[in-house]
Amino acid sequence: MTTAAPSADVAAEALGVLRELTGRPDAVFREGQDVAVAALVERAERALVVQRTGWGKSAVYFVSTALLRRRGAGPTLLVSPLLALMRDQVAAAARAGIRAVEISSANATEWDDVAAALAADEVDVLLVSPERLTNPRFREEQLPGLVARCGLLVVDEAHCVSDWGHDFRPDYRRIRDLLGTLPAGTPVLATTATANERVVADVAEQLGAGGVGVTTVRGPLARDSLRLGVLRLPTDRARLAWLAAHVGDLPGSGIVYTLTVAAAEETASLLRDAGHEVRAYTGRLDDADRKDAEEALRDNRVKALVATSALGMGFDKPDLGFVVHLGAPSSPVSYYQQVGRAGRAVAHADVLLLPGPEDLAIWQWFATSSMPREDHAAAVLAAMADGRAWSVARLETVADVRRSRLELLLKVLAVDGAVERVQGGWRSTGRPWVYDADRYARVTQTREAEQRAMIAYARPVEEARCRMAFLQEALDDPTAAPCGRCDVCAGPWYSGDVPEGAAAAASAALDRPGVELAPRAQWPTGADRLGVEVKGKIAAGEQLDPGRAVARLTDLGWGQRLRTLLGDDGVGGVVDLEAPGLEEDPDAAFEVPVRRAPSDVPPDEELLRACARVLGAWDWAERPAAVVAVPSRRRPRLVTGLAQGLAGLGRLPYLGELSLAHGGPTGQPGGNSAFRLAGVWQRVVVGPELRGRLTELGPVPVLLVDDLADSRWTMTVAGRELRLAGASRVLPFALALTA
Repeated sequence: MTTAAPSADVAAEALGVLRELTGRPDAVFREGQDVAVAALVERAERALVVQRTGWGKSAVYFVSTALLRRRGAGPTLLVSPLLALMRDQVAAAARAGIRAVEISSANATEWDDVAAALAADEVDVLLVSPERLTNPRFREEQLPGLVARCGLLVVDEAHCVSDWGHDFRPDYRRIRDLLGTLPAGTPVLATTATANERVVADVAEQLGAGGVGVTTVRGPLARDSLRLGVLRLPTDRARLAWLAAHVGDLPGSGIVYTLTVAAAEETASLLRDAGHEVRAYTGRLDDADRKDAEEALRDNRVKALVATSALGMGFDKPDLGFVVHLGAPSSPVSYYQQVGRAGRAVAHADVLLLPGPEDLAIWQWFATSSMPREDHAAAVLAAMADGRAWSVARLETVADVRRSRLELLLKVLAVDGAVERVQGGWRSTGRPWVYDADRYARVTQTREAEQRAMIAYARPVEEARCRMAFLQEALDDPTAAPCGRCDVCAGPWYSGDVPEGAAAAASAALDRPGVELAPRAQWPTGADRLGVEVKGKIAAGEQLDPGRAVARLTDLGWGQRLRTLLGDDGVGGVVDLEAPGLEEDPDAAFEVPVRRAPSDVPPDEELLRACARVLGAWDWAERPAAVVAVPSRRRPRLVTGLAQGLAGLGRLPYLGELSLAHGGPTGQPGGNSAFRLAGVWQRVVVGPELRGRLTELGPVPVLLVDDLADSRWTMTVAGRELRLAGASRVLPFALALTA
């Protein structure tokens, strides 16, 4: 396609809009921006813009929107992936007099007002998330009119369209269908900073479906303002201690990225204890708290946000001075996207990676969690053959898969046309669906190659090559060349010193055991369909008290020690953007995936002391009068030894363990509540000997001990049996929680 600059008249008009947008009377277009504007405004083409972070992709669609609206075009429909991105873009548009509004879950009460403004032609840009395209109300009430009047369609972060993209989102695949419904001649713009040649070709092919030409504007991806480095330290304690000692030395304010929610929260707490003004930023924050944290960073009221990838695409603070990663993302492309937050409007910004030995396990979990399983899909489609709408809760009784993965599966099936979202849930379309094993195998191979590339990026200085050139090459940038600034080109610019005081403080924080184990209060919906005749709230006389565990498997410190002890049992059950890691020599762990068999050894003195500290800090309503163990087929010595050890520490009678009935629990960790409950129901019972001991003691509180609490249904059923056998209270205690 032609890549011509705009005509003189359009160029002058566009430049005026750009200067309004930026608030700078001397602003000029960067190379390629005017070419993209010309493609959209003068030739009504479809354009794919692949440019470095901070290049100004949003300027292209705002300038184009202003010019098209002046020519009588309808509003721009902008599909954007994150609320943080939407906020920044709405604010930027207002500076240029462009009226931008959003429709999202965060402003559902304003939808009628937005609809009225659209009807009155008082909206220039409507921002929606890709997930909104599947919402029945939006799809039926808003989308048809928008498509008919759309003056420009913008797909931001367009790498999400591609299976091969580092951040593939199934809902983005609906955009291909949306393209087919646009009136002829409607211009389309897709933008991204993180796409290699494979992704560029895939996105361009989807944009050009039906034989429409696509203009690709691609520029060099090097970021001259960024100084990259990798600091390899042997333990999580050393990494946290280094950060506590040196984060104050980093320029300006910035972002500290972690791979898990628990790590973000723990790291933020430790840094605050060390005197640094920081906040945790994760997907668990509600929208108001997220916005407040973002503004605190923009206003430099905090040194850093300690964030998961929830603070990712689109967060805009031009003077961000540093980005540090505690743990590596799974691909160089993803890493480039995240570090690109820094150094947009400052001459120098520091970017440092502190890789951890647990990174591989987290990558492997993410890689498998994004792929639908054929047996799960078959079960869902078979159930939906009745033609009725199925809620997600009801579908959990036909496929043993956690809700987050079930929802992802439904999105994949919907994009493939096999199911559709309707009022009341999901319904089969009746169209045949075939599991594309070859495609998923190819994607898996690509993910594995990306992981190997990230391992290569994180090599020590003496074994590595230019960090920036490496990232450019990962994105197939032909202009890649040594940057002259990174730790490979110019030598390490950071200190590797870990002061003793900081190390001691980090160790003290990480060695502090104890997290709450919340009891189940409600039976899972649809349990009766799996033969468990319970529903609603768990009766007061059958409930457990709030319990305790030494740590979450995702925690630093004790979490890592327990992951080592429990082996791979913890891997499948960790969800909510979290996964376990492995305490290994960092160089060895970064070379090959590490698998561990579960250990079955009695607890050592250090572990028992940690348990004693948890028990000592437990503010129970009544002190337990006896100890009972959950029966374990995998680690009987560990669980029995733990229960007996705790009984000895508390000078309490050990009553033994519950009994296994009907062959014991069935199923595997990691499924959903309905299946987990059915797998343990009437299979963990109070045997005659234990019942007799409970009767002799009378109605007393009992400490119930297990190694791992995943779904918590084993604890719930075992505790219910103890309550029904006469225990006045059941206080659950586990070594570890999976989330």
